[in-house]
Amino acid sequence: MCGVIGVVGHSAVNQLLYDGLLLLQHRGQDAAGISTAKGKRIHIHRGNGLVRDVFRTRDMRNLQGEMGIGHVRYPTAGSASNSEEAQPFYVNAPFGLVLGHNGNLTNAEELQQDMYRRDRRHINTESDSEVLLNVFAHELQQAVSGLSLDESSIFTAVSALHARVRGAYACVAMIAGYGIVAFRDAYGIRPLALGRHADARGEEWMIASETVAINGLGFTPIRDVAPGECVILTLDGRLHSRVCARHTRLNPCVFEYVYFARPDSVIDGVSVYDARLRMGETLADKVRKEFPTGEIDVVMPIPDSSRPAAIQLAMQLGIDYREGFIKNRYIGRTFIMPGQAARKKSVRQKLNAIPYEFKNKSVLIVDDSIVRGTTSQEIVQMARDSGAKRVIFASAAPPVRYPNVYGIDMPTRGELIAFGRSDDEICKAIGADALIYQDLESMRSDVMNLNPNIEGLEASCFDGNYITGDINDRVLDSLEYARIHSDADATRNQLALNLNHDE
Repeated sequence: MCGVIGVVGHSAVNQLLYDGLLLLQHRGQDAAGISTAKGKRIHIHRGNGLVRDVFRTRDMRNLQGEMGIGHVRYPTAGSASNSEEAQPFYVNAPFGLVLGHNGNLTNAEELQQDMYRRDRRHINTESDSEVLLNVFAHELQQAVSGLSLDESSIFTAVSALHARVRGAYACVAMIAGYGIVAFRDAYGIRPLALGRHADARGEEWMIASETVAINGLGFTPIRDVAPGECVILTLDGRLHSRVCARHTRLNPCVFEYVYFARPDSVIDGVSVYDARLRMGETLADKVRKEFPTGEIDVVMPIPDSSRPAAIQLAMQLGIDYREGFIKNRYIGRTFIMPGQAARKKSVRQKLNAIPYEFKNKSVLIVDDSIVRGTTSQEIVQMARDSGAKRVIFASAAPPVRYPNVYGIDMPTRGELIAFGRSDDEICKAIGADALIYQDLESMRSDVMNLNPNIEGLEASCFDGNYITGDINDRVLDSLEYARIHSDADATRNQLALNLNHDE
């Protein structure tokens, strides 16, 4: 999962891009990068770490120009520790291209082989984003006749890219001396929104993963980039757009609404906050059926993303709502952290319980989802250690039974606590007295009823239905094999770093 942003303005955009990445920091905390262009000169600075740690004053001064793109990264392909895989990526031909990508290509290995054998292009990292950049560069070179570049050539190149690339991708690219190009996969799996700001000098444009960045920087959200659409923002302030994919269907990732996106964002016409409130309402209906009135003393959320659902659930049931867990905001997301021991330690550092709120109470704990179960298990134990007499655990999402291959760094099937287990077995594994999951169809309705134009939801981690049609058990086995070996390499590298540090 990553965040992307692009701006075409009247004056220097480096500060806008930096501030925008801060607003998108929740989408990626491993690496950050900004690229700007002044005339034909491209400037790039990127590195591992949070936005505030990657950029210094001297870096910002060097990022000159009236247009640029930015990226924050969670790695779903490649290495988390390799700073060379921080984005945006750059290639010098044709024209000078820079690209940032949110998503995951399911045929990246095949494309990489094509790059070498057919396109004569070299890929220097394990990142599928570098592959995507080189596909775009090759197709643009094929589409351009002579030395001139126009919108038609770009649309032709993106159409050819759609024909070759499979998976989920929401991209911003910059062409030196020309403008910014943004495009989204044919299913609209990963989000991408367009914003505008007008003043006496004309129009400025912004593309971002979430509307929170557009609003936060004083732009006005106009609309979402449509599935399969390519949007071109030129330096003279004009906008051109065309749907370039042959067959399109709006199927946004439901996990954006469940967990990843900020609640103050609107994705594909659906308020994330409203969607989470509705999830709380439908979850309350299920709780009401399974537990008679009086069996629950208090409702508590796991901060932060489950809070709207927990508040609405408590209101619907007429039960007291309490904040029993306090979050340390300087700890990363635990289900993405490598190693079970690291995740368990992180949970205790991330959350602290207020014992008074638990003592001698029957507590209903609401979380947005349960992935590995590590966090849930530790939270249940924290509640018991704080004096809870009964712990009921509720998930605002259905059981996560399958890996996500479209840009969310979820674990292998064997690491998912719901894979191959019944609800009762999961309840026993996390140590709760009872466990309640949201129903899949209820969750779909909670989101889709807020925008009838949404044709479906990408919910493969819940139902195992991979909408691109190219994922089967053989592919999952291959991905899991690669992941296991990648994690082993990362562990060896970390041990080596620790040994060197000790010396």
